[in-house]
Amino acid sequence: MKRHEFLKSIGFRGAALMAVLTACTKAEDSVLPALTISPTSAGTGSSTDTGTGTTNPSTGTDLSTITNRLLTIDLSSSTATNLNKVGGYITQSGIVVAQASTGVFVAATQTCSHEPKKRVIFNVNEYYCTDHGARFTLTGVGKNSFGSKGLTVYKTATDGKTLVVYS
Repeated sequence: MKRHEFLKSIGFRGAALMAVLTACTKAEDSVLPALTISPTSAGTGSSTDTGTGTTNPSTGTDLSTITNRLLTIDLSSSTATNLNKVGGYITQSGIVVAQASTGVFVAATQTCSHEPKKRVIFNVNEYYCTDHGARFTLTGVGKNSFGSKGLTVYKTATDGKTLVVYS
Protein backbone atom coordinates (compact mmCIF):
# COMPACT_ATOMS: atom_id res chain seq x y z
CA MET A 1 0.00 0.00 0.00
CA LYS A 2 1.36 3.41 -0.93
CA ARG A 3 1.64 6.21 1.62
CA HIS A 4 -1.20 8.31 0.21
CA GLU A 5 -3.47 5.24 0.03
CA PHE A 6 -2.79 4.49 3.69
CA LEU A 7 -3.49 8.05 4.74
CA LYS A 8 -6.76 8.06 2.78
CA SER A 9 -7.76 4.76 4.41
CA ILE A 10 -7.46 6.32 7.89
CA GLY A 11 -9.55 9.33 6.93
CA PHE A 12 -7.25 12.04 5.58
CA ARG A 13 -8.76 14.01 2.67
CA GLY A 14 -8.11 17.21 0.72
CA ALA A 15 -5.88 19.82 2.33
CA ALA A 16 -5.24 17.68 5.41
CA LEU A 17 -3.98 14.84 3.22
CA MET A 18 -1.68 17.21 1.30
CA ALA A 19 -0.34 18.71 4.54
CA VAL A 20 0.55 15.28 5.95
CA LEU A 21 2.11 14.12 2.66
CA THR A 22 4.19 17.30 2.43
CA ALA A 23 5.32 17.01 6.05
CA CYS A 24 6.65 13.47 5.60
CA THR A 25 8.46 14.03 2.31
CA LYS A 26 12.09 15.10 2.19
CA ALA A 27 13.22 17.62 -0.42
CA GLU A 28 15.55 15.09 -2.06
CA ASP A 29 12.62 12.70 -2.52
CA SER A 30 10.66 15.13 -4.66
CA VAL A 31 9.48 14.05 -8.08
CA LEU A 32 11.66 15.09 -10.99
CA PRO A 33 10.46 17.54 -13.63
CA ALA A 34 9.29 16.11 -16.93
CA LEU A 35 11.97 14.87 -19.28
CA THR A 36 12.73 17.14 -22.23
CA ILE A 37 15.26 16.08 -24.82
CA SER A 38 16.99 17.98 -27.59
CA PRO A 39 17.52 15.60 -30.51
CA THR A 40 21.16 15.01 -31.44
CA SER A 41 22.87 12.35 -33.47
CA ALA A 42 24.66 9.40 -31.92
CA GLY A 43 28.43 9.20 -31.95
CA THR A 44 30.55 6.66 -33.73
CA GLY A 45 32.81 3.95 -32.35
CA SER A 46 33.44 3.74 -28.63
CA SER A 47 35.60 1.95 -26.15
CA THR A 48 34.69 0.80 -22.69
CA ASP A 49 35.52 2.70 -19.53
CA THR A 50 35.50 -0.21 -17.10
CA GLY A 51 35.57 2.09 -14.08
CA THR A 52 32.10 3.55 -14.64
CA GLY A 53 30.45 0.98 -16.86
CA THR A 54 29.93 3.54 -19.62
CA THR A 55 31.31 3.85 -23.12
CA ASN A 56 33.30 6.83 -24.26
CA PRO A 57 33.78 8.00 -27.84
CA SER A 58 37.26 7.10 -29.08
CA THR A 59 38.57 4.09 -30.95
CA GLY A 60 36.49 1.07 -31.92
CA THR A 61 36.15 -1.93 -29.64
CA ASP A 62 36.47 -5.57 -30.64
CA LEU A 63 33.15 -6.77 -29.27
CA SER A 64 33.94 -10.43 -29.92
CA THR A 65 36.30 -10.47 -26.91
CA ILE A 66 33.58 -9.52 -24.42
CA THR A 67 32.41 -12.27 -22.08
CA ASN A 68 29.53 -12.22 -19.56
CA ARG A 69 27.16 -10.61 -22.08
CA LEU A 70 23.74 -9.65 -20.78
CA LEU A 71 22.43 -7.94 -23.94
CA THR A 72 23.55 -7.44 -27.50
CA ILE A 73 21.67 -4.63 -29.26
CA ASP A 74 21.73 -3.84 -32.98
CA LEU A 75 21.73 -0.03 -32.94
CA SER A 76 20.16 0.09 -36.42
CA SER A 77 17.15 -2.01 -35.40
CA SER A 78 13.71 -0.46 -34.88
CA THR A 79 13.72 -1.55 -31.21
CA ALA A 80 16.86 0.53 -30.59
CA THR A 81 15.59 3.74 -32.21
CA ASN A 82 15.51 5.62 -28.88
CA LEU A 83 19.21 4.90 -28.35
CA ASN A 84 20.08 7.03 -31.39
CA LYS A 85 19.49 10.26 -29.45
CA VAL A 86 20.98 11.67 -26.28
CA GLY A 87 18.60 11.04 -23.38
CA GLY A 88 16.87 8.22 -25.21
CA TYR A 89 16.54 4.86 -23.50
CA ILE A 90 15.08 1.39 -23.91
CA THR A 91 14.27 -1.38 -21.46
CA GLN A 92 15.01 -4.94 -22.45
CA SER A 93 15.36 -8.15 -20.42
CA GLY A 94 15.09 -6.22 -17.15
CA ILE A 95 17.84 -3.75 -18.08
CA VAL A 96 17.58 -0.01 -18.79
CA VAL A 97 19.98 1.09 -21.54
CA ALA A 98 20.40 4.78 -22.41
CA GLN A 99 22.54 7.19 -24.36
CA ALA A 100 23.65 9.56 -21.58
CA SER A 101 25.61 11.90 -23.85
CA THR A 102 26.78 11.74 -27.45
CA GLY A 103 28.14 8.24 -27.98
CA VAL A 104 28.15 7.43 -24.23
CA PHE A 105 25.88 4.53 -23.30
CA VAL A 106 24.93 3.46 -19.77
CA ALA A 107 23.01 0.45 -18.47
CA ALA A 108 21.47 -0.58 -15.15
CA THR A 109 19.00 -3.04 -13.76
CA GLN A 110 15.37 -2.05 -14.16
CA THR A 111 14.62 -3.46 -10.68
CA CYS A 112 14.63 -0.79 -7.99
CA SER A 113 16.53 -1.52 -4.77
CA HIS A 114 13.94 0.37 -2.67
CA GLU A 115 11.27 -2.22 -3.47
CA PRO A 116 11.93 -5.01 -5.98
CA LYS A 117 9.77 -3.65 -8.80
CA LYS A 118 10.84 -3.17 -12.42
CA ARG A 119 10.10 0.56 -12.58
CA VAL A 120 13.54 2.16 -13.10
CA ILE A 121 13.89 4.41 -16.15
CA PHE A 122 16.52 6.82 -17.44
CA ASN A 123 15.61 10.46 -16.84
CA VAL A 124 17.83 13.31 -18.10
CA ASN A 125 21.11 12.37 -16.37
CA GLU A 126 20.12 9.81 -13.77
CA TYR A 127 18.13 6.64 -13.17
CA TYR A 128 14.71 7.19 -11.64
CA CYS A 129 12.15 4.79 -10.17
CA THR A 130 8.66 5.81 -11.26
CA ASP A 131 7.04 3.92 -8.38
CA HIS A 132 8.47 5.69 -5.31
CA GLY A 133 10.85 8.32 -6.67
CA ALA A 134 14.16 6.62 -5.91
CA ARG A 135 16.95 8.43 -7.75
CA PHE A 136 20.38 7.07 -8.71
CA THR A 137 23.51 8.44 -10.37
CA LEU A 138 24.79 6.85 -13.57
CA THR A 139 27.19 4.83 -11.42
CA GLY A 140 24.31 3.46 -9.31
CA VAL A 141 24.79 5.56 -6.17
CA GLY A 142 21.54 6.59 -4.47
CA LYS A 143 20.72 10.30 -4.68
CA ASN A 144 17.90 10.32 -2.11
CA SER A 145 16.64 8.26 0.81
CA PHE A 146 14.61 5.91 -1.42
CA GLY A 147 17.70 5.15 -3.50
CA SER A 148 20.06 4.72 -0.56
CA LYS A 149 20.65 1.01 -1.31
CA GLY A 150 22.09 1.84 -4.72
CA LEU A 151 21.42 0.32 -8.13
CA THR A 152 23.26 -2.37 -10.07
CA VAL A 153 24.92 -0.89 -13.16
CA TYR A 154 26.50 -2.76 -16.04
CA LYS A 155 29.38 -2.15 -18.43
CA THR A 156 28.72 -1.23 -22.05
CA ALA A 157 30.77 -1.32 -25.22
CA THR A 158 29.95 -0.38 -28.80
CA ASP A 159 31.56 -0.36 -32.20
CA GLY A 160 28.99 2.15 -33.49
CA LYS A 161 26.73 -0.54 -34.95
CA THR A 162 26.27 -2.93 -32.05
CA LEU A 163 25.98 -2.21 -28.33
CA VAL A 164 26.92 -4.87 -25.80
CA VAL A 165 25.84 -4.74 -22.14
CA TYR A 166 27.86 -7.03 -19.89
CA SER A 167 28.84 -7.63 -16.28
